Amino acid sequence: MKKFRKVLDGLTTSSPVNPGGSPVCGSAAGTPSTALTPRELEIQETLMSEHFQICKTVRHGFPYQPTALAFDPVQKILAIGTRSGGVRLLGRPGVDCHCQHESGAAVLQLQFLINEGALVTACADDTLHLWNLRQRRPAILHSLKFNRERITFCHLPFQSKWLYVGTERGNTHIVNIESFVLSGYVIMWNKAIELSTKTHPGPVVHLSDSPKDEGKLLIGFESGTIVMWDLRAKRADFRIYYDEAIHSVSWHHEGRQFMCSHSDGSLSMWNLRNTAKPFQVTFPHGKTQRDGRKESCKPILKVEYKTSRNSDAFVVFSGGLSYDKAGRRPTLTIMHGKAITVLEMDYPIVDFLVLCDTPYLNEVQEPYAVAVLLEKDFVVVDLSQSNFPIFENPYPMDIHESPVTCTAYFADCPPDIIPVLYSIGAKHKKTGYSHKEWPLRGGTWTVGSQTYPEIIITGHADGSIKFWDATAITLQMLYKLKTSKVFEKPKSGDVGRSAELVEEDPYAIQMINWCPQSRIFCVVGISAHVILYRFSKHDANTAITSLEVRLQCEMEDVISPSDTENTPCFSDPSGLSPQPQPPSPRSHTPDSVRDSIPRLKVKDRTIRMPPGYQAELVVQLLWVDGEPPQQITSLDLNSAYGLLALGNCNGLAVVDYLQKTILLCMNTLELYGSADPFQRLTRSPRKNRQSTSGLTELSDNQVSLDPERSKSPTSDHVNGHCTSPTSQPCPTGRARVLGGTEGPRLARRGAGRPPFRKAQSAACMEVSLPVSSLTEESRDNSFSRSRSSSVSSIDRETKEAVTTLQFAESYGCKSDTLPTPCLWVGTSLGLVLIIPMSIPMDEQERQEDPVTVAPTGTVLMLKSSVLRFAFLDCGGALINSPYEVWRDQHVPDVPDRPRKRKLVNFSPSSSQEASGDGHLAVVCSEKQAKVFFMPSQACLFVHNITESSFVLRADVVSVCNSVCLACFCANGHIMTLSLPSLRPLLDVNYLPLTDMRIARTFCFTNGGQALYLCSPTEMQRITYSQEMCDNLQEMLGELFTPIETPEAQNRGFLKGFFGGNTQNFDREELFGEAAAGKASRSLAQHIPGQGGLEGMKAAAGGVVGELARARIALDERGQRLGELEERTALMMSSADTFSKHAHELMLKCKDKKWYQF
Repeated sequence: MKKFRKVLDGLTTSSPVNPGGSPVCGSAAGTPSTALTPRELEIQETLMSEHFQICKTVRHGFPYQPTALAFDPVQKILAIGTRSGGVRLLGRPGVDCHCQHESGAAVLQLQFLINEGALVTACADDTLHLWNLRQRRPAILHSLKFNRERITFCHLPFQSKWLYVGTERGNTHIVNIESFVLSGYVIMWNKAIELSTKTHPGPVVHLSDSPKDEGKLLIGFESGTIVMWDLRAKRADFRIYYDEAIHSVSWHHEGRQFMCSHSDGSLSMWNLRNTAKPFQVTFPHGKTQRDGRKESCKPILKVEYKTSRNSDAFVVFSGGLSYDKAGRRPTLTIMHGKAITVLEMDYPIVDFLVLCDTPYLNEVQEPYAVAVLLEKDFVVVDLSQSNFPIFENPYPMDIHESPVTCTAYFADCPPDIIPVLYSIGAKHKKTGYSHKEWPLRGGTWTVGSQTYPEIIITGHADGSIKFWDATAITLQMLYKLKTSKVFEKPKSGDVGRSAELVEEDPYAIQMINWCPQSRIFCVVGISAHVILYRFSKHDANTAITSLEVRLQCEMEDVISPSDTENTPCFSDPSGLSPQPQPPSPRSHTPDSVRDSIPRLKVKDRTIRMPPGYQAELVVQLLWVDGEPPQQITSLDLNSAYGLLALGNCNGLAVVDYLQKTILLCMNTLELYGSADPFQRLTRSPRKNRQSTSGLTELSDNQVSLDPERSKSPTSDHVNGHCTSPTSQPCPTGRARVLGGTEGPRLARRGAGRPPFRKAQSAACMEVSLPVSSLTEESRDNSFSRSRSSSVSSIDRETKEAVTTLQFAESYGCKSDTLPTPCLWVGTSLGLVLIIPMSIPMDEQERQEDPVTVAPTGTVLMLKSSVLRFAFLDCGGALINSPYEVWRDQHVPDVPDRPRKRKLVNFSPSSSQEASGDGHLAVVCSEKQAKVFFMPSQACLFVHNITESSFVLRADVVSVCNSVCLACFCANGHIMTLSLPSLRPLLDVNYLPLTDMRIARTFCFTNGGQALYLCSPTEMQRITYSQEMCDNLQEMLGELFTPIETPEAQNRGFLKGFFGGNTQNFDREELFGEAAAGKASRSLAQHIPGQGGLEGMKAAAGGVVGELARARIALDERGQRLGELEERTALMMSSADTFSKHAHELMLKCKDKKWYQF
């Protein structure tokens, strides 16, 4: 416990003074307020630094840029490798684990140690890694780095501890999985091929042991050469030379024949009795032309040949289509008997696996599904049904269905909201899936004891919104909303400026604002539009109200104080359209009037809206004098007030969405009145017009930001006051067109700065700096030296962006004795304005009487752009904003129970004792955090968060039954500060190389959690709470469960006697150090893993681990005894047969004379 006391006696209208004499903060204007009586403010802070720790929890989404696929048929676990060195392990729903190689090298191949809880990965840096999967967070046990050869293919036989490794030089090495060292047994390429061969066979592309005899290894080379190597005799049994390059090989389970796929789109079948030529060559998709030749086809990259007892064999392959049809989608072909089924895929196929129950290659395979890994999707096809339906994927693999442009994270939501969203979203789910259970059923997962409802909302480039259930570190889509349905589809024949500037993603989502209690949802689009939705369980036929706002900075127009535009603009309560704004002198021509149009056209007819979120109001910013509206930079709504506020770099607008009117529409400078703390030069912004980047793509020929000019616009501010009120304007970072009558037109239409751009995924945006002035290191970390969001190029003299807004019960003036509804406005210059409002209390009056908004000129100051507001009571507890309890507006009214608005925390009189003594206001900017006491506006605490970087995201969140300020900086640091004392609690360099994708999507929430988009297709959730880190093991799923290995089928006497004996092959005898010797030390280097054997034993320790190991040991011992018994029986049968033959021969020759032989 630590107590902070602050004596607040003797407070007057003057601001607190620092030692230098300059004001730190305070009101620049307002009536004098009476001094408060002396008293002590006691706040007990419970949060300490030991309450915080950064830890990754779980990763959702599709693995970005996948490269490899593997499956454990006994454990039912699937692994996916990626180009960035990641490994994703998937089992039953809830069992989802992400591992990462520290090197970041691409994963080339994956090999499970079947039913042993281990995985071997081969990476592009020619390193093999052994992962221990018997712990909830897998770790590397061993690594083996090849120094002189490059790894191309790996093969691990079932129940073997010897891994075959093929290399680019054509050699095959053997690695002991237990010790992870190389064996001295090497199959050199020049020994594998004939001495008469003049060319190198190429890299090894395939390795597999014969199902008939494990002592025979089939080696496939890229050039088309196939060698059957006898491991015992150390020589080649046969060699096949084929004209076409080989991509893959698949055995028939009996081991007498195998199938190859080739680069010319053909499949060749080979029989071991005659290897001179294939006994069958087919072109599955190649048609015979008129001249008798087969048409050319694309390569068949992979083929799998699987047998079934009760039906024909399955041949599954990817590729092989003819070249004649351009633009054909990638296909997976399934040949079952004479039937050929071609499945078209949405994305290119990376890899696929045919799933079978048996791990033994010499048994009938009985395939039941095909797992197909695509570049941007994962599909599992059901082979048990003739129409081959796909399974419904329980993992959230479609986060990137449209690029994610923004995110929002809500923890501890109302418990009833998730079932309601799920029930409505389930009605719109796709059909036609397989009715069978999801085949990946490995691992175990249970809901942890400490769970609470969590919802993640993602906004996308196509204007869609997705609600996700994120409870208990899982992710499941609840509901999808398409905002584009609010607007008319653009006609193909449209002409004019609007048609010329049509972008590809005009509906892309920029911001999300959601009130879970009232279920009111609001989104901001890239076309400078705001859509407000209400939730209803019933469908409705309603019309959407559209309001148009003229929010443009016209500094050239001389406006006298008597003009109506210099005062708040109130609308007629009875009207549904905005109050007309006084036109500028340049907007009297008919051409200019036609330009006063919104970016998109709202549907003006009554439309049917299904249950769920239904659009009620659309607010759009207008084009003015041929200039497109600037993108919206801030938004807030309050359901209790019925108000919506939005701002951009031109000004602020407040909308009454209950009466559908515009209450306030002013540029930022007009909000100050005479309280403007800066001396500004008034000039037209169009002479130096720039388009804010927002979510739009940076232009191809842009002028990069100068490193010295990429600082925060308020870097001249020290301790909250401006030291250089007439400083030079901030650079725009865009090419500036100077002089000439065509200047403004070129600036608007030039290639360097289009008014609208294609909306990009938050995952795809970067900020570049000049190559000539930066080193490689600084270029990699370019984002931390650039500006954030859409305020990166604001002209400080004329354009002051509204960067954050917050409705709250607060004090508009120092003289106020009770809190009233207020709007807190933060700007890009670090200024805070407080705008009090008068809202009728009675429900009937609220629908009819206008809301009064009166800017008072109250100004507080910070360094740099303001990001976040929050309010605490005098006990340090967070004050939640007032809200309206949700009510379904489309439910028929019941006469006995009139439906009234139910407001929470709205009436000041009900909380007079609690809030009449004042409250604390927490204000965080890009550089600084301050705590003010209201209504005196005294600055109690100040903390400079960062000097070399700037804050990207700041939120006041609840952790461990207390509150703190959480910040994420552009240099990758995550920090937490205590409240209200702003004492540093945590400072971790979490993401040193931050890019724009993370900056766009990073967000904090209650309970010590946060998330961000770590790749264009994946979402990473982290925690900064020590308590959650401690409970994380309980929340994660188990990847490995002790399962008995299925017994091998009895092969029968005849097959065992005449078909060869696979059990007599002892690899240890051949590959061990005693027989093969040691490998060259320079060939490969062994690297002990962080997990190590001791780590594995500790992780798998305890009673459960010991029992599991004992059970596995017993299973293995029983299996060896069974094998020994089978060998004994075979030997006895062989002896009996020999005895019978000898006895028959004796009887035959008994009576013969010596000369009769």
